[in-house]
Formats: sequence, C-alpha cells, structure tokens
Amino acid sequence: MRIGIEAQRLFRKKKHGLEIVALEVIRHLQLIDTENEYVIFVRKDVDSDCIQETANFKIRQISANSFPEWEQIKLPLAVKKEKIDLLHCTANTAPLFPSVPIILTLHDIIFLEETKFRGNYYQNIGNIYRRLILNWVIKKIKKVVTVSNSEKDQILKHLPIQPSDLSVVYNAADQSFKKMTTAETDQIKNKYNLPDKFILFFGNSAKKKNTTETLKGYIEYFQSNQSKLPLVIAGAFEEYINDELNALNLSAEVKSNIFVIGYIPFNEQPALYNLASLFLYTSKRESFGLPIIESMACGTAVITSQTSSMPEVAGGAAVLIDPSNKTSISEGISKVLTDDTYRQGLIESGFARASAFSWENTARELLKIYEETFAQSRLQ
Repeated sequence: MRIGIEAQRLFRKKKHGLEIVALEVIRHLQLIDTENEYVIFVRKDVDSDCIQETANFKIRQISANSFPEWEQIKLPLAVKKEKIDLLHCTANTAPLFPSVPIILTLHDIIFLEETKFRGNYYQNIGNIYRRLILNWVIKKIKKVVTVSNSEKDQILKHLPIQPSDLSVVYNAADQSFKKMTTAETDQIKNKYNLPDKFILFFGNSAKKKNTTETLKGYIEYFQSNQSKLPLVIAGAFEEYINDELNALNLSAEVKSNIFVIGYIPFNEQPALYNLASLFLYTSKRESFGLPIIESMACGTAVITSQTSSMPEVAGGAAVLIDPSNKTSISEGISKVLTDDTYRQGLIESGFARASAFSWENTARELLKIYEETFAQSRLQ
C-alpha cells in the first residue's frame, strides 16, 4: 500500500493532544512497518525536526493560507500527485471530495454536542468548521477510529455510522514518561523556580477543561487544611489563567501559593509530572485524557473526573471527583495529600494501569485497519 497520513499541524511549536497522538502514531508505524510506503502530509511550520524521513516514509510539506484551504484544496491535490491508495486523516475532519478511501480518527464530537461555543475566537471558528465539514464528509468515510468506548457511544448517538465501521484504538504515554531521579528533574525545577512540593494542573481557556471550578476547589482545599501544598499551573493560556485568578479576589496568602509557569514543551513534561506530589485532571469532558496515564507512568497520583472517558482510562487507579463541584475537588485533594499510605497505593496502581497502554499496540491496530480498509476498497 501507499498510505497517506494527514498531520497538518504536526510541525507547530506548541503541540497539543492531537499533534502528540499523530506524532507517536507515525513514529511507531516507522518502527513496525518497513513494507508499505507512507507519505506524511504536514503544513510548513517551525518544528520540522520532530520526525525524520526513512526509506519508506516521506514527508510532504504543503503551504496554505488557512486550515480549510490546506485540507480541502491543497491536501486532495497532493494526495493525487503522490498516488496515494489510502488516506488517514488524524484530526476530526477530512476532505469533502476524497479521491481515495479515507480513515478518520475522530477524537471527540464535543463540537457537535455543544449548542453554543464559549471558547476563544480561534477555538470557536475551529469548532464551527468541524461541525460543518463532519456532517457532510462522514458519509464518505470508509472507517472511523476513536480513542475510547465512552467516545464511541457518543459518536453512535450523534452520527449515522454503523458500529462495524467504528473502531476503538487507545492512546498511550510516550516512553519518556517514567519515574526519574532527582538529578534528572533538578534542571526543570530550577528553570521554572518550582517549589519543593506542589500540586500540578494544566490550565486552559476551553470551558471543558474546567479551570475556574478547579481553582475554586484548590482555594477551598487551601483554606480548610493547615498543611497545604502550592498549586503550579502550566499551559499556553497564561493571560486567561491570570484573568481567572484576578476575578477570584484571592487573599495574599493564597495568591503567593499559586504559580503560573506557561507552556511546557513536551520533552520537559515528564520531569514536571515527576516533581509534582499530585496531578489534577478535572476536565468536564474528554475523549481519552492522555495526561492521566502520563502522570501515572511518572509515579504521580492522579485526581480526575467521574465523567465521560476518564473513569475508563483511569481504570480504578485514580481518585474520581465531580468536576462541577468545588468541594468534591477540594475533598479529593485532601484525601490524597493527608494519607500517605493511600497516596502510595494510587501511585502503585497507576504504574500498573499506565503499562496497559502502548503506542506500539496503537500502531499495530491502525496498521490492521489500513490493511482491512484497503482490501475492502479493492473489492468494491
């Protein structure tokens, strides 16, 4: 087969979940498949060294003025030019007029469920585009892949897909997410001037990430415990986080115990997890929740939500809370940090849970789907 993989935003400097998943899939396909030919279609950007060409993996950089132009015009033309047999689109949408069979990774359909968008301008435009495109293109997709059984159920409720055409392929944590020594983490601790012990949270302006309620939960924990840990907030939305903190009218004591450190590059995240005493993943809605198992693989206890895919991914190895209830968040934090035996049990069960996921298994399952879809298309 000559397989195309759409990974438009792979070369962006500040990678988010979709780009990290695509990157890991490509890297592990390179390791396990030396027979088929691949063309990776990406948009030109600064981080072009994140993957390298190999004998059977070619990188094709395509310029465009906008996301729709890239996906709907430039990508289809490149697919024809490269004589692709099968195209895997990795980020929720695909060309409206495909010339080859398409496999679509549909990470989530949150943009279909929400009746109004309350993110920033970029997020809202992206969600509107996805909603318009997906409703048209879904009928032309040969196979849909999603990342949890929870999300599979949601997709079947909202889209005209046969269950036999929808597969679940789990994500995994990169091998760099592991227990590290103090010598290995000291550089990151010093770089960001981190406290000796802290709670970690990834802040985000997307409403589903639940930043405001999480902050309120932390404040309640801080006010109700004599012995308390500071909160470190990482993420690319520093201005938004600071605005949220200012709106809460924090006391000087609370404010001095909250550290906003900005975006953390992917290669620094394992050390950050290792340094944390507790990781908060209190989102309201996720299709998978990759940071849950990344934290577990690093030996850090996890608090996550009792909603959508998060209990499925956590697999009993995390504390589950109600993300809409600040007291539930506060009590979860106290439960973990005031009982060392309980916390150690979470760490040990977290290691076991994280080891159940593997990017190699993900790549092998996708390769099997490629082969099956290609074989079916040749019979039609």
